Amino acid sequence: GQTTYQTTVNCLIFQMGFLHLFIVNGSGGLIHHRPLGPLASRIGTNEWLRIGSTFHSLHAIAAEASPVKLPGNKHPNGSDDGIEEIEAGGLVLRCLQTRTRVKFVITAEPGTSDLDLALREIYVLYADFALKNPFYELDMPIRCDLFIQGVDALMERLERNASRR
Repeated sequence: GQTTYQTTVNCLIFQMGFLHLFIVNGSGGLIHHRPLGPLASRIGTNEWLRIGSTFHSLHAIAAEASPVKLPGNKHPNGSDDGIEEIEAGGLVLRCLQTRTRVKFVITAEPGTSDLDLALREIYVLYADFALKNPFYELDMPIRCDLFIQGVDALMERLERNASRR
């Protein structure tokens, strides 16, 4: 049978997970938000709008406040990457900013793996199902069923992979 340690590890892995996804355009407008897992708190639309614009502002301030050009900076003219990760009690926030300044932000429980992979794959889904959609207008809310279905399938796949570890 399994040892107590292995059972504990399996329980910890099962409990870790993704919480929320939000996407902010280059102007600070929230273009998509949604819970990603059953442990995600329920947040109203007005609060999401506030969270999106506040994160955009903090991201810009962090980029300006950084006095040092960081190694591996994505932009050769300075330290303008902004916030990439915040760890707090019970929460990890990870951000991927694209070259067009769209920010993909995911929150998860501490210890959740594959945050960078999830963000990169969500960005690909956005490019494939929102940007290539002739009815989608840039910087407007994403209301594309294929994008939502793609994110759902990605989250299921990542959760399945995490439970196998």
